Amino acid sequence: MAVPREGIYGLVAEFETPTELVIAARAAYDSGWRRLDCYTPYPVEEAAEVIGFHKNRVSLVTLIGGLMGLCAMFSLETWISTLAYPLNIAGRPTYSWPAFIIPAYEWTILFAGLSAAFGMLALNGLPSLYHPLFNAPNFRSGATQDKFFLCLEATDPKFDPAESKAFLEGFRPNSVVEVEY
Repeated sequence: MAVPREGIYGLVAEFETPTELVIAARAAYDSGWRRLDCYTPYPVEEAAEVIGFHKNRVSLVTLIGGLMGLCAMFSLETWISTLAYPLNIAGRPTYSWPAFIIPAYEWTILFAGLSAAFGMLALNGLPSLYHPLFNAPNFRSGATQDKFFLCLEATDPKFDPAESKAFLEGFRPNSVVEVEY
């Protein structure tokens, strides 16, 4: 295996149809590639399944955020009612948890929503103002309009510039270009 040139991000192949992309992505994944990605103008679920993309941690982040909001509000109300500012109103107990349910529910929704939004941004690595694929010809216009791209990244242990290019050209794409950082 040849060592990839310094400063190379990978190789990107341009396809006309999503079917061609899925066939190439399936073959690449079956051949042992693990650092690869598909870029399409609209979601192609089959491509995501083929390359093994199935992790979604936003729901876990949302659940943890909601539980933190619930615990934070119950703790705040308990502290206020029992320690910081206890009031004896008509002989009622200072700790009356049924009165805490509505504000705690609201904080649960608030924290869950905020952690879903910020968690999604963080897990997607956003905001990302630069990506090496923007240097590839036809990528900026094609990936958002009518072309389908498969990128084999140079960080994959299987990457060899010549062999990888020959592998991609075997699928008869419109073009195969080397992407630099």
